[in-house]
Amino acid sequence: MRTALLAILAAFVTFLTLAGPAGARTPQSFFGVMADGPLLAPDAPLRSEARLMRRSGVGTVRVAFYWRDMQPEAGMPVDFTASDRMVGALSSAGLEILPVLVRAPAWAAGGDIREGAVPDPAAYATFVRAFVERYGRRGSFWPSHAGRDVPIRSYQVWNEPDIDRYWEGEPWASTYVTLLRAARAAIKAADPHAKVVAAGLTNRSWEDLARLYRAGARGLFDAAAIHPFSRRVENVVKIVRLARKEMRRRGDARVPLLLTEVSWSSGKGRSSFNYGWETTERGQAAKVREALRALARERTRLRIGGVWWYTWLSPALGEKESFSYSGLRRMRGGRPVSKPALTAFRQTVRSLRRR
Repeated sequence: MRTALLAILAAFVTFLTLAGPAGARTPQSFFGVMADGPLLAPDAPLRSEARLMRRSGVGTVRVAFYWRDMQPEAGMPVDFTASDRMVGALSSAGLEILPVLVRAPAWAAGGDIREGAVPDPAAYATFVRAFVERYGRRGSFWPSHAGRDVPIRSYQVWNEPDIDRYWEGEPWASTYVTLLRAARAAIKAADPHAKVVAAGLTNRSWEDLARLYRAGARGLFDAAAIHPFSRRVENVVKIVRLARKEMRRRGDARVPLLLTEVSWSSGKGRSSFNYGWETTERGQAAKVREALRALARERTRLRIGGVWWYTWLSPALGEKESFSYSGLRRMRGGRPVSKPALTAFRQTVRSLRRR
């Protein structure tokens, strides 16, 4: 009898040991959102939206900073006016920032004005270093900043280079790795402790991750990133598992994997340029709950370093593009209003952090 009880107790302890990490309390920094669209307008209510993000459980905010807008002419200093405003508002609310540094000015891309124009690696590296020196741990921005200081510690090098629209280089993997190598050297020179995040990969992202490894990307990033869009939450998790499997196979089992865009659009019946995972606003809220819980359960096992919902604030109703309906909030009558998805996000994040 005693032997049987000991066996039961041992089995129970083993269960707790195995189940513990998956159900462990989720850290503040794990859940993030993307800030783009209406939030990039000069008159956007950044500070009030940043405070609402914080109250809603957001820990990190991913923001795309457009090089072509910050340095449109060769030889001119980088204009940090708009980025100062964004970084200042988010950091004052106590939010961490993951910048995505994209869009080359024509002068740095041989006159190419397309969104996916491939920049000269040296010119891009110079811009990246200036950005780190402005907002990094010892950045020139912080001494004069009146709010809370939250220096940037991670930098994402470009976005979705596996899609032609965002990267015109051929072949995309090797040309992107050339840029990544130059950017890494610049980031580490400005802040040796900074983390380099590879660009988020889409669609069959695990296969594109393999292409990056074959092109020599291993050792050039401190975190990999994917955008596992799918109609079903279980398939989102499956994509993450496939990406992690590829990373293990390449010797990067301990390197974090970031999901820098996860989303479901609420454009069902409204958007006409669709991808197959559109739903209603209530359906979107249900996906938020299901996805955040599922990904939090896999956080430790798959070494997921963070999840960013795309996006925080969408335009007003009436757009054709599906992603224009993906926000937790949307514009209405010139003002931001919350969708059911924000309530779902806030409640789910709070419940996961209480565990």
